[in-house]
Amino acid sequence: MTALAAALAGSAGALLVAPSGNSLLQASLAQLPAPIPNNDVNFIAAAVERVGPAVVRIDSARTVTTRAPAIMNDPFFREFFGSVRPPASRVERGTGSGFIISSDGIILTNAHVISGADQVTVALKDGRSFQGKVLGQDEITDVAVVKIEATNLPTVQIGNSDQLRPGDWAIAIGNPLGLDNTVTAGIISATGRTSGDVGVPDKRVGFIQTDAAINLGNSGGPLLNQRGQVIGMNTAIIGRAQGLGFAIPINTAQKIAHQLIANGKVDHLFLGIRMASLNPELRQKINSSPRVGFQVQADTGVLVFAVIPNSPAALAGLRPGDVINKINGQAVTKSDQVQQAVENSTAAQALQLELSRQGQNLTIAVQPGKLPTQVSQDP
Repeated sequence: MTALAAALAGSAGALLVAPSGNSLLQASLAQLPAPIPNNDVNFIAAAVERVGPAVVRIDSARTVTTRAPAIMNDPFFREFFGSVRPPASRVERGTGSGFIISSDGIILTNAHVISGADQVTVALKDGRSFQGKVLGQDEITDVAVVKIEATNLPTVQIGNSDQLRPGDWAIAIGNPLGLDNTVTAGIISATGRTSGDVGVPDKRVGFIQTDAAINLGNSGGPLLNQRGQVIGMNTAIIGRAQGLGFAIPINTAQKIAHQLIANGKVDHLFLGIRMASLNPELRQKINSSPRVGFQVQADTGVLVFAVIPNSPAALAGLRPGDVINKINGQAVTKSDQVQQAVENSTAAQALQLELSRQGQNLTIAVQPGKLPTQVSQDP
C-alpha cells in the first residue's frame, strides 16, 4: 500500500494527512498578501460568483470485501470449527471536490477521491446530479479526470501557477466535511514544496503551500488567485497543524489531465536512483558511518545513495557515491531538481549528467526509461 493509500484508508474523499512531526510545522508564512485587484474590497466574492457554479461535489462508493484468514480454509480447522463463513462485503463512501474545465463535462479532481470507486456521482451547485465516468487517474501526481454527460456547463478559468509568488492571494472553494460550496481565503505561503516536505514521498509534485483553510472533503477543489483563476488543486493537509494546506499546481494538473484524456494513463520516466540533497552535515554522517560503502568529498550537489539494478542509471554506469552537479548544463543542488528534470524529459532524449566521483569529474549520458510500478518512488 502506498503512503497515500495508507493515509486515506477508509476515507475515500479525505485529504492527505502527513505526519504531525513534519518539519514544515515550523515554516513561516509570507508576510502580506498582494494588493487588492482594482481596489475592489469584494474581489473574493466576485471571484467566487464567477467560479462557484463550476465547482462540484464528488461522491464515491466502493465495495470492500473482507475474506476469512487463510487458516480457516485448513481442513483441520474446519473439522473443529465447522464451515468457513463466506466473504463479508461493505460499502465505503467518500466525498471530495472537483471543478469543470470543459463545458461538455470534463472535470478535474484528485485521484485519491475516486480511487477504487465502483460508483462516482457528481453534484453541481445548481442541484443537478450526474453519474461520472473516470477517464483516467494518475496516483503519482494524484490527478484524475472524470466525465459527465452534459453540455453548456459552467467552467473555470485557468491561471498560470508558474507565476505564483509567496504573498499572493489564495481562495479555496470546496465541500469540506460535507459543507457544500464552502469558501476560504488566505495567501500563497510558499511554492515548490517537495513531496517529501509534505509527507507523501511517493508523489511527484512541487506543491503550493497556502494558509487558506482546507479540510477533509476539499480534496480536488480549486485554489484561485485574486482574479478568480484556478492556480492549483487542493489536495493535502498536515495533521494537527493549522494554516498549512497544499495544492497541486494547475500547470502540473493540466499536463497530466491532457495525457489522461488522450490515453487514459500517464507514462512517467525514471533513472533508477535513490538520492539526497548533499550538505556538509550529511557528508560528515556518511563519511563517519562504517555501514556506508563509499566516501563523499563534495559538500553540495545531489548524492546518489543507490542505483537500482538494470535501471537506466545502472546501464549508463552510475554508482552509489556519485554526486550529480549539473543536468544538461543546469546546476542542481536539490534532489527535487533532478526529479523535475526527469519529469520534463522525454524517453527519446538522453540527459547529460555532470558528476563527481571520488574527486574526478565525469559526464554520463542517461536515457530515461518508463517508470515501473514497483519503483514509483524513485527518479
